Amino acid sequence: MRIDELSWSETKGWSRHNASVVRNGHAHNGDARKTDLVLYFGAREPLANGMRYQELRAMFPDAHVVGCSTGGQIHNDDISDNEISVAALSFEATEIRLSREPAHAPEQSRKCGEAIGKTLAASDLAGIFVLSDGLNVNGSELVAGIMSVVGQSVPVTGGLAGDGAQFKETLVGADCVPRNHLVAAVGFYGPAIRIGHGSAGGWDEFGPRRSITRSSGHVLHELDGSPALDLYERYLGEEEVKGLPGSALLFPLRIYDPQRPKHDLVRTVLAVDRDARSMTFAGDMPAGWVAQLMRGNFDRLAAGAADAARQASRTIAKNFEGDGLAVLVSCIGRRLLMGQHTTGEVEAVGAEFGPRMTRLGFYSYGEISPHAVSGVCELHNQTMTVTAITEAIG
Repeated sequence: MRIDELSWSETKGWSRHNASVVRNGHAHNGDARKTDLVLYFGAREPLANGMRYQELRAMFPDAHVVGCSTGGQIHNDDISDNEISVAALSFEATEIRLSREPAHAPEQSRKCGEAIGKTLAASDLAGIFVLSDGLNVNGSELVAGIMSVVGQSVPVTGGLAGDGAQFKETLVGADCVPRNHLVAAVGFYGPAIRIGHGSAGGWDEFGPRRSITRSSGHVLHELDGSPALDLYERYLGEEEVKGLPGSALLFPLRIYDPQRPKHDLVRTVLAVDRDARSMTFAGDMPAGWVAQLMRGNFDRLAAGAADAARQASRTIAKNFEGDGLAVLVSCIGRRLLMGQHTTGEVEAVGAEFGPRMTRLGFYSYGEISPHAVSGVCELHNQTMTVTAITEAIG
């Protein structure tokens, strides 16, 4: 497996970093294999005109080129805002396939997921990595649609594209110029590929537990019979109220079915309707579930990121020797809270994997990964999600 690292900035253009060829856990140079998959993550502005995609297409004419807009890019220990981070992968014994589907409205999310599942389903399907429009998709329904076709034994990971704290437009590219209303999914096939996964938060609960008394899909109308937006405004100051929905990222909701309290999920806000006093979240907010406000601190969030990396390592422990690609998808809310301390969670992941594992990733509007307790693939918010990709040859 070969990993070629690149980046783009307005001042330097494209820069190629170290390229490593991985076979049986050892690095080799001079591999002439063609590139199979190019993953890129960047700010919306430099992606929007399509020029960066066209340049990547010219550099890697035979590869699937897949990426999205973000709330910040991760490349090893570095986090950038205006650059584009890229990993070009060449596999030795793994087939990949690409599926892309339009997502015109949240109500079509499950159907979109089902279509992706039908395109990628196969007896030797080992895993799926998804990048989705972050504002026009119900991530819970998207994942449910995929799983309804491929089954729960296939790990599905990835995330929802971001737009920093602006929430104006998110872009996804899948062998095309990045655009909104698109979902892309890469399927990995064969016995050689090893896909590890982990997801953890590190947030602390505070305030009383409340019942979700009225909701529709991912729109939350009432908590304990009162308008949902009233609860948030009660805990936010005057300036933070003006800054909604972005300011609500610092106070996510932990939700769970009272019949399964250990199967909890975290939800973050995408939009608010001040007239209806409702809030739109990235995933479903089922009526009858329990909700509780959360807040974080730097040490706990970094510890959560390290836990996600450990989970991903354990998933591939039988064959994992430290070489490969770790794709990090962390929530934009974590970055807004941690500020200049954000590198702490990225470094925590690196400390778990060691220097031989390349890290690429982005800050998202939602993270996709199997649940740490149930193993069922879910949409998460406010987590660090890690997907480890490597091959076992021979």
